[in-house]
Amino acid sequence: MTKTDSVVFPDASPLLLTALRQVERPIEDIVIHDGPADEAALIDRVQGHAIAINNESYFTRTVIEQCPDLRAIVFLGTGASSFVDMVACEEHGVAVHNITGYGDRTVAEHAIGLLFTVYRDIARQHCLMENGGWDGAPIGELHGKTIGLIGLGGIGRETANIALALGMKVLAATRRAVDDDHIQVVDLDTLLAEADIVSLHLALTPETEGMLDASRLRRMKRGAVLINTARGALLDEGEFEAMLVDGHLAGAAVDVYSTEPLPADHPFRRIPNLVLTAHTGWQSPEAVQRLVSCAVDIVHTELDAVR
Repeated sequence: MTKTDSVVFPDASPLLLTALRQVERPIEDIVIHDGPADEAALIDRVQGHAIAINNESYFTRTVIEQCPDLRAIVFLGTGASSFVDMVACEEHGVAVHNITGYGDRTVAEHAIGLLFTVYRDIARQHCLMENGGWDGAPIGELHGKTIGLIGLGGIGRETANIALALGMKVLAATRRAVDDDHIQVVDLDTLLAEADIVSLHLALTPETEGMLDASRLRRMKRGAVLINTARGALLDEGEFEAMLVDGHLAGAAVDVYSTEPLPADHPFRRIPNLVLTAHTGWQSPEAVQRLVSCAVDIVHTELDAVR
């Protein structure tokens, strides 16, 4: 095997390996390493390989510069820029591939599931019941409430469809053309001021990073709920925390964080009206299989180009 057709999966997980074994056209002689890799380990695992499948490792500038044979990274998801130094890749001729569409319905269902959990006080009641308690404080019914979707790509559209089926009013802040009379397109500030629930569904880019800063977050109506299944760095997490503590937000749920895994001592873990999941919104068996199959197809395309 030459360096031009050398493929490595430096940070595989059991879930992804199971899906990899089920693809119709396997990658021959792929080198697989189990578990996460820090910068030093990643360099050691990737050096000498031309194509890397990336689960959730950080391909920093140092990694790119120390792996001169690398010419393509296939990121398992839509947000490669959160894990890959895109500028360094461009400078060194490394192609970076995102995979879109594989989990639109899965993430949308997760967002709505989190919304039900917050609105019906399910998580807190479960913890109370486990410890012998008996109490509950549901916020209300979702029917008739206004949900504001920031971003209306594939995931946002699926979330809108579910929300409409639940009898909710849907607002959207988006640059996309929307050909749906049931979705009202508004500017971001109007959405924040009018929505009972704000749900984030946009990619993290230099333009969107920190777009929900302290000032913008405070424009949300008092008693609203925030759901984030997109990226943690889209908002000011410190101000978000303060709004939960001081009662500006009735509750919230997040699946994504600026630092992942979420540190064990992170204050988010101690906020009673905040529901947390471990960036698992995309992890249905169906979505995982679609994701890995798409990644393998991209790898074969890269390999075919040099053979």
